[in-house]
This record gives sequence, structure tokens and C-alpha cells, in this order.
Amino acid sequence: MGTCVDAEVAIRAAAAAGEVIRRSYGRAVERFDKGEEDFATAVDLAAEHVIRNVLLEAYPRDVVLGEEYGAGDGDGARTWLVDPLCGTVNFAAHTPLVAVNIALRAGRGVTAAVSADPLSGEVFWTGGDGAFVRRGGRDEPLVPSAGDRLVDLNLDPPFPNAASFRAARMLSDDAFAGRFRPRVVSTTLALAWVAAGRWAAYVTDGHLLDSVHFTSGIALCQAAGCVMTNLAGQAVHTGIQGLVVASDPATHRELIDLVARQRGEVSAVPG
Repeated sequence: MGTCVDAEVAIRAAAAAGEVIRRSYGRAVERFDKGEEDFATAVDLAAEHVIRNVLLEAYPRDVVLGEEYGAGDGDGARTWLVDPLCGTVNFAAHTPLVAVNIALRAGRGVTAAVSADPLSGEVFWTGGDGAFVRRGGRDEPLVPSAGDRLVDLNLDPPFPNAASFRAARMLSDDAFAGRFRPRVVSTTLALAWVAAGRWAAYVTDGHLLDSVHFTSGIALCQAAGCVMTNLAGQAVHTGIQGLVVASDPATHRELIDLVARQRGEVSAVPG
């Protein structure tokens, strides 16, 4: 099924973090202010700690760049991007929408990625050759589908393109509401759901290159065969950046047209 050693190590690290998260879910958690109305919990810190232990035990020369502890030592040839608890606000509010995100950047590409749901037990992963979901020890391929046309809008900051685009404005756009059903999950687990065919698309602003939050989900969507560009319909991580990832070309084109209209432009994506 196209597995690889790096992906299995990442899956093992995500499973260790998942144990930490499950033990604490639904309980009061200590919070640590990070500024700009952001915070981490003691669970974020503990989950990242166990992820680092697993990754560095397997690959002591690799760099681990985590959301909470920053970058460690290493030779720089391979870097693990780690978001130990994506959806911290959800978790602290006892809302079961969180993810453990781990991605390996080797050279210019991402060669392995995992986005695990510690509360459902599902693990979405890629070793660079296809994308899969693991349930109960069995892997199934991820197959994108527009399905019920559910589109996740990321309403969390930062908004570098706020002057010309805000995902929240799409909620009041009759053309969007007439074609799609909006959802706001507030965790990048939603990207894995696009790859899996549960969501039709995902739209966000932001500079996402080497993001500990987004890299694993982007890699999953790419490996599953989703259509992915920046907000202007150009190559991802270029130009105005942001992200529109869709299950199929038609859905992607519709969303790019809606974004372009908000930005007062004509879409450059071919019909």
C-alpha cells in the first residue's frame, strides 16, 4: 500500500501524542498565554514532548520544528514540522475537533505526512505515494469527492490578504451559499477530510509554506489528487498565497471564481 519507514515513524509519534490527548480530553487544562489572544495548554506541551522523543529516537540527526518548543538541533537535511494539538481552542472548550500534525520536509519536498484524529482514532497519512486512512490497523486509500459540497472556511487569523479577501465574507455571498454548504471546523483536520472525500473543499488565507499547522494536510491533499492553488488560482505557496484545495477541477474553479469576485478581479483559471 505504498508505506514507508518515515511515515510509520510519524504514525507512531502521532499515536503517542494521541494517548496524551485522550487522557486529558474533557478535563480542565492549564493554559499558557502566547500573546495575540493565543494560548497553549499543558497538553500541547506534553504531546509535543512525546512526539519529539519518538522522532529523535528514530532519527537523532533530524531537526524537529514544533509549534510549542521551536526548532531543535540537527544537521538540517531533514526537518519534521510538528503541530502537536491543532485545534487547541476546541480542545480547551471540550469540543472533539482536533488533530496531531506531523510532516517531514526532506530537501524541497514533503516526503511523509500524518494528520491524526486522536479522539476518533483515525490516522490520515502519506509516504509520498498515495494517501490513506488507517483504522483499526487497516489502511484504505483516500479518494476525494465533492459529495454534499461541504466547504470548510478557515476564519482564524492571520489574514495577510484582508484588504481584498476574507473567508468570512463568503458566508454572506449568495452565490457561495447557493452552491456550497459552509462549515467551520477550526482545525486543519478539515484538510484531511477533503482528501478523504468528506469535505468538497477548504479555503484559507495565510502564508502556509513550512507551516506546522498546514504542511501535513497540504501533503495529504496533494497525494490524494486534490486540486490545489493559492487564492488567485496560481501555484500553491506563490503570489498572494492562501489556499483553495478542492476535490475536483469544477469545484475548484467555482471557488476561485468566488474568491476572484470578492477581490474585484476576473479569475485567471481556465474554464
